[in-house]
Amino acid sequence: MTSPEAEHDGGVAGEAPVTPEDGAPRPEERLERAVRAAEQALIEYEIAVETFRIEVENFSRLHHQKLGPMYTRLDELDAQIAEATAARTGDPEDIRRADEARARVMPMPGVEELFHGWMDGDGLFEDAAAMLTEQPVRPPQRVRPSDGARKLYRELVRKAHPDLAQDENERGRREEFITRVNAAYARGDEPLLRELAAEWAAGPVPKEQAPSPAEELYARLEWLARRKEMLTLVAKDLEEGAIGGMLRLAPDDPDRLLDEIAEQLLAQVAERERQLAALLG
Repeated sequence: MTSPEAEHDGGVAGEAPVTPEDGAPRPEERLERAVRAAEQALIEYEIAVETFRIEVENFSRLHHQKLGPMYTRLDELDAQIAEATAARTGDPEDIRRADEARARVMPMPGVEELFHGWMDGDGLFEDAAAMLTEQPVRPPQRVRPSDGARKLYRELVRKAHPDLAQDENERGRREEFITRVNAAYARGDEPLLRELAAEWAAGPVPKEQAPSPAEELYARLEWLARRKEMLTLVAKDLEEGAIGGMLRLAPDDPDRLLDEIAEQLLAQVAERERQLAALLG
């Protein structure tokens, strides 16, 4: 994932310098321009990080849904092969390996009884998870925001980002609005994003920010820098994770990557089954 270049509002770049009566530039003018440029750059970076986070999350669900059963089958075949080998040789080391392989696929004993049907060694049952999260039981949904949804999302975040607020009340309004925007984008709900765009356009226009003292501008730049460092760490964790690494291999066609991995896993399953059949035969 690469951070998009920061875009600056034409109005900001083309503003005439506000000068004192004697015509000399204000001392804070350069700082104000730097703060505004840093704000826009940070917003663009946040958009890129959030977009990639949603892509990783969606790809992770698809990966688990499509490939999870194959990994489970491979683990079970490995356990059966190890057990068949141990039965043939009687070697203590082979028996130990068989026990370890079986332990990897066996649920924790007694968990289901302990939690009275809420969970077992593999985790919460679907019904229990749905009850706790107030969500219906359903398989992971295939979500990939359209180009139109991506465009709407970027435009809304640029306009309504909380970091552009002039006071705490305005910041709270923007944070609540952006939360709804993120939720709509995560679902790929383009019609809802269009409704949110119309809602924002009809809302109150933020007041112009009064000129700030140099100390406040310096503090603002420092905060923006810290925020950028934090986002850089988030982006690094996403990119270096297993799912992020897989997604980077085929960013434009992740379905093809899943199909290729599925073919490899199916080949491994077939090979394990032949190996097991030879041992048992």
